[in-house]
Amino acid sequence: MFNRSVFTTRRRTVVAGALLAAALAVPALAQEQRPAAETIRRLQVPEARQAVAVAERSFYAIDNRTIAKFDKETGKQVAKWEGPKGGPILHLDSGVVRDGKLYTAHSNYPDWPMVSSVEVWDAETLKHLETHSFGIERGSFTWLDRDQQGRWWGAFANYNRVFDKSPLAYGNKFNTQIVRFNPDWSIAEAWVYPDALVARFQDMSNSGGAFGPDGRLYITGHDNAELYVVAPPEMGSVMQWIETIPIEIGGQGFAFDPAERGVVWGLIRNKTGGPNDVTVSRLPPRP
Repeated sequence: MFNRSVFTTRRRTVVAGALLAAALAVPALAQEQRPAAETIRRLQVPEARQAVAVAERSFYAIDNRTIAKFDKETGKQVAKWEGPKGGPILHLDSGVVRDGKLYTAHSNYPDWPMVSSVEVWDAETLKHLETHSFGIERGSFTWLDRDQQGRWWGAFANYNRVFDKSPLAYGNKFNTQIVRFNPDWSIAEAWVYPDALVARFQDMSNSGGAFGPDGRLYITGHDNAELYVVAPPEMGSVMQWIETIPIEIGGQGFAFDPAERGVVWGLIRNKTGGPNDVTVSRLPPRP
């Protein structure tokens, strides 16, 4: 015999389950968007191709095998390090200045298999000081920064772009992981990004990351003029995507200015062959 009450209960359960699944498919708070950042300065810096790092009185333009140090006020170059072609430094990515040292993320991108390392320089002289090799790891190491508790974080990027040496995608961008390190650079925890955020990376990946003066973690993709605020979840292994902030950058590595709260240094690559631009932007206040 047909039991309408059982049918109705089951139908309600299915509908409720579908609604719950739809809600869980949306990254937490991903739709929140702050007003655009205000660009307050722009400089032409040829070496600014991969990232910009910032100290109290200096900024650093980073390319694959080059680090150029500039005076923040005048824009004059005051020091430069350049690795030889075919040498051990292949692809420097983001950098961050901490305790008088410039820490950089390094990989063999786009070679295979992916290997990565942390390379450390004297922030004053650009003399190379330290190295830590990850060997073959979770992807290409693209950024690192230290949180307010003194713990190091970073990301191992994977890509959907296909390079000459392989007919396959370079790791698959959905394998990109953000990690928190132990003091010996072993990995304490690791997370992935929500699919909707990974889609913003296009065929590339998470290129930059830094902790803001508010203690929150900001990241960039490879191309989009956006900063994304993310946070570890209360449960599970997928980071929360909290906020999106339009900003005049071209993805890549960026840095917060330690001398001016809420000021971000980034870069825009010149795709016509001219000098790249370093941009300085002020983030809008949080509501």
